[in-house]
Amino acid sequence: MGFPINRHRRLRRTAALRSLVRENYLHVNDLIAPIFVIYGEGVKNEIPSMPGVYQWSIDRLEEEVRELVDAGIQAVLLFGIPEHKDSAGTGAYGEDGIVQQATRRIKEIAPELLVVADTCLCEFTDHGHCGVVHHTKAAAVIDNDESLELLVRTAVSQAEAGADIIAPSNMMDGFVAAIRAGLDAAGFEDIPIMSYAVKYSSAYYGPFREAAQSAPQFGDRKTYQMDPANSREALREAESDVEEGADMLMVKPGLAYLDILRLLKDRFDLPVAVYNVSAEYSMVKAAAMQGWIDERAIVLETLTGMKRAGADVIITYHAKDAARWLRG
Repeated sequence: MGFPINRHRRLRRTAALRSLVRENYLHVNDLIAPIFVIYGEGVKNEIPSMPGVYQWSIDRLEEEVRELVDAGIQAVLLFGIPEHKDSAGTGAYGEDGIVQQATRRIKEIAPELLVVADTCLCEFTDHGHCGVVHHTKAAAVIDNDESLELLVRTAVSQAEAGADIIAPSNMMDGFVAAIRAGLDAAGFEDIPIMSYAVKYSSAYYGPFREAAQSAPQFGDRKTYQMDPANSREALREAESDVEEGADMLMVKPGLAYLDILRLLKDRFDLPVAVYNVSAEYSMVKAAAMQGWIDERAIVLETLTGMKRAGADVIITYHAKDAARWLRG
């Protein structure tokens, strides 16, 4: 019988050989950890659908920040839950808004930690949508351009509080251009925008909506978030944001959209982030709690897959655990 000349197994024979020729490496510097902040005192509320993830009050935020810094995490993504909600989402852009307070507190605790501020209105509106809603006889309509004005105010207030990166997630048309102009006019021309450039209307957000208390009170977000069936549309969305001045692009969710991540990586020369979203986290946690999977192996394989698909940055609720596993 003939024998193969090319024996691919030669380079897999030992751990040292596999390490020598490894193509992609996951590093703690790739990770951003989301944090949920809420009003109150002494609050550390575990989110039922996201074991190990908590809502933190400002006075207890130091516990989480210290753990993240000790694990080697260099950046956090802030989400805030206001004390009161209204139709205009005023809690999003107030000087003493929950995200603004948390940003200032984090900068006191760990000045070197990058604070990424999620810039949206959905957590702050009583209707749960990402923009201003006008009701007509036929339907409720999200007013794109009126929403942009409030999103600019939110971004500027977040930068004034000390946010290092503005991350608009609202999916209004023209949001990058509007926020870029607003930041520049306010003297924050050096603050980068990490655009949620490609954000799908996804079922994978369910646990997050519990954590951020941001579920729509009527209708859905399909008129402004993307149809999961579309890929060419993702390139149009991303191209618009590049032209409008985005500094980084994001794909959300992650696992079901790694093809989209690769499309953006191949087409654009900006850093590309991916969001390993709440349901992706919760499914792993649920299976691990049942003893059905090896949590550490699954998480690191998943995050490495995102890296291989083109992610320069990975936002993940596994960040703290993954950082410890990578360093250990």
